[in-house]
Amino acid sequence: MAGPEDGVAGTVEAVRFDRVTKRFGGHTVLDGLDLAVGRGERVTLIGPSGSGKTTILRLLMTLERVTEGVIHVAGEPYSHMPSGHGARGAGAGPGGPDPKAGLVPASERYLAARRRGIGMVFQHFNLFPHMSVLENVVEAPVHVLREGKEAAEARARELLGMVGLADKVDARPTRLSGGQQQRVAIARALAMRPEILLLDEVTSALDPELVAEVLDVLRDVARATDITLLCVTHEMGFARDVSDRILMFDRGRIVESGRADELLDEPTHERTRAFLRAVR
Repeated sequence: MAGPEDGVAGTVEAVRFDRVTKRFGGHTVLDGLDLAVGRGERVTLIGPSGSGKTTILRLLMTLERVTEGVIHVAGEPYSHMPSGHGARGAGAGPGGPDPKAGLVPASERYLAARRRGIGMVFQHFNLFPHMSVLENVVEAPVHVLREGKEAAEARARELLGMVGLADKVDARPTRLSGGQQQRVAIARALAMRPEILLLDEVTSALDPELVAEVLDVLRDVARATDITLLCVTHEMGFARDVSDRILMFDRGRIVESGRADELLDEPTHERTRAFLRAVR
């Protein structure tokens, strides 16, 4: 199987975590993570609760800041920014070249300009209850991307059709099922035209009979676009269908990494085998 830090050979990197550690007080959630995700690659993160999977997504959404190390997106520093005009030193430390050499923590303005290329669908839908479905999808493209309202509405209708909600554009979220609300949230994330889409246990808040409809929509997104997907899920069938690679996490580290069929059918690490027995 591939090593923990390996991406897809020959691809341009969409994301790189370079020796990234995240601590909350005295608790280490991510421990020196090295991870590369190729552009257009679909990577699923699995593992027990508290193993660091969702923290990876939250760091990419800048909902959390790294404690140590650097995150790069599209080949450029993301968690940090050059301390001068493009200054990037190559200082060395006990563990090799310092990933932060020549960099300082990113400012809010720097982050705001770069995180527009990253979208996220959360466990809970977080829709605006006072707005219609169409207005929920149009809001960010108009006010963040500064798209014209007519163009944003046309795009929103197209996306709502793609997720099977063309007939719900005027409905309020409270009139929709949980599965329908999550499909609106997927359309809303795609309306921002992200290059990277993060999926955080998007079916965990749904009743079992609604899970399939949301996963089917995401399978369609994976088939119809070249978007980079970074997904946290306990749905192993979905992980098998959409993933180029699956990473098994435990205690803030990658235990095992491999192609979906390899890791799910013939895991080599006992921790992975124990986890898969528990979730199947």
